[in-house]
Amino acid sequence: MSHVFKLNEDVRHQPQGPQGRATTEPPMIYTIVQHMPIESDGRVRYRIKCKSDKIERIVTEDQLSYFSDVPIETKT
Repeated sequence: MSHVFKLNEDVRHQPQGPQGRATTEPPMIYTIVQHMPIESDGRVRYRIKCKSDKIERIVTEDQLSYFSDVPIETKT
């Protein structure tokens, strides 16, 4: 299994509450700064840095999604 997200790519991080429960916090935009070793159970990890704050986290791939700053056009 390999890393899906590339270094310096902007991603959306969905925080998790205690014991994996979903939180009500909105997702924040982070930048991938490092590919971490894959865990023994096969989960892919990344070090990410917040775009707006000086926060870094290590997260698993399932907590991330692609981010596009291009607005989605709506049909009229």
